[in-house]
Amino acid sequence: MTSATSITNVELPTLGEAVTEATITRWLKSVGDEVEHDEPLLEVATDKVDTEVCSPAAGILRQIIEPEDSVVEIGAVIAVISATDAAPTEETANEPESVPEVAEPEPEPEPEPAESATERVEKLSRIRRTIAQRMLTSLQTSAQLTTVVEVDLTNVALVRNRNKAEFEGRTGHKLSYLPFVVGAAVEGLAAHPVINASLNADCTEVTYHSAVHLGVAVDSDTGLMVPVIRDAESMTLAGLAAAIAASALAVRSGTVRPDDLSGGTFTITNTGSRGALFDTPIINQPQSAILGIGTVVERLVPGRDELGNLVVKTSSMAYLSLSYDHRIIDGADAARYLGTVRHHLESGFDDADLR
Repeated sequence: MTSATSITNVELPTLGEAVTEATITRWLKSVGDEVEHDEPLLEVATDKVDTEVCSPAAGILRQIIEPEDSVVEIGAVIAVISATDAAPTEETANEPESVPEVAEPEPEPEPEPAESATERVEKLSRIRRTIAQRMLTSLQTSAQLTTVVEVDLTNVALVRNRNKAEFEGRTGHKLSYLPFVVGAAVEGLAAHPVINASLNADCTEVTYHSAVHLGVAVDSDTGLMVPVIRDAESMTLAGLAAAIAASALAVRSGTVRPDDLSGGTFTITNTGSRGALFDTPIINQPQSAILGIGTVVERLVPGRDELGNLVVKTSSMAYLSLSYDHRIIDGADAARYLGTVRHHLESGFDDADLR
């Protein structure tokens, strides 16, 4: 932002690491409107996120330099604001006070559309175009395969039911199945480091990441975003629950920052949140794997008692699907990792893990 005596040039602010430009998607104010300091002035879209740009000063919006749909570089001047008692800028001073409106003839009524003609065409948002391009690039870049296992979450359900009221009262967060699965998935990466790895562009080197920077896919009105939880391997279940809730809130409220969406080493997507049994998620490049969590359903499952007799019991069951880069991860690697996660979920949690 640069300013004269009572004039403020509105510059497109920094929107995150490696972001060099943005598209102006909507002006929230018109020329002549009063604006407050830090009041949302316009909306912009980048390759990573849609966000609002707030006014750097209070006053009157005197000029909009860059209209909607303009692609603007970071730091460029996009508008001019003056103090409410300031004289108009040189540009606006030369403009006529008002332009009389010319009445136009009433348009001819359009014919009624033919029956079944219900198609509509709309322009894809920039973030939707970015998602489309990244998903296609991911499929074209790596050899992707998906392995699915079934997990008995009855033990998790019992722990959750015993503690959910106390947990919400203590932390302010509802206790879902998600933190348990995330916790088991993150812990399993230590024993299977190739799942938390990246292959370089020319397929000559693999980087095994010591930390787990966990991407968690979040659905929002503007599209799917994947905020990253840093150093997830050091978090408790309560810490993971809080971080997941905060990430989802930031995406859905439009306050997520571009830097929050980069640097992930492994991703989890809760495809079961809308009732899907399982999915074949696409890898978030340059990562090597992504874990999909299916919906939890109660159903009758056959088993054996201590004497070997056949018994049928009601169990809470879910599918876990791991999509992975077959260039460095074999099916056996994927199956071993999912086996570790399943074992932890079926027998590795108790009430103390929530304290």
